[in-house]
Amino acid sequence: MPFPADSVDAHFRDWGDAELLFTNGRWANADQMYGFSAECGMKAVMVALGMRISPSGTPDRQYRKHIQDLWALFCTFVSGRNGSRYLGFLPSAPPFVNWSHHNRYAADSHFSENSTQPHRVGAECVVRMVRAAKQDNLL
Repeated sequence: MPFPADSVDAHFRDWGDAELLFTNGRWANADQMYGFSAECGMKAVMVALGMRISPSGTPDRQYRKHIQDLWALFCTFVSGRNGSRYLGFLPSAPPFVNWSHHNRYAADSHFSENSTQPHRVGAECVVRMVRAAKQDNLL
């Protein structure tokens, strides 16, 4: 039986692991963790703003997306729920358009510091957004 979902905890845990991996040149896994960190952070804010989830923490089908597809949905969702303040933490261009959870199966040779860096920057923006949401007592 899975443990209950805690998107905030998962967000910060994935961010910390991504940073450790990045610092040690483990680009492929760092890249994956940056994507999952950003996804968890965005979903945490969405839940706090009224996104419905099941008792186990699974979002409604339309929001059951990975970061490359969730980014635009997040922007629309928070805009309509008095959360537009949080959009100011995000870059204007979505940084995860070329990220995929399927890349966890890819060879290390497909990843580099340069290819991982944009995802790191995007995830870091989400970290700042989640910290602001915590300061606002939203989370």
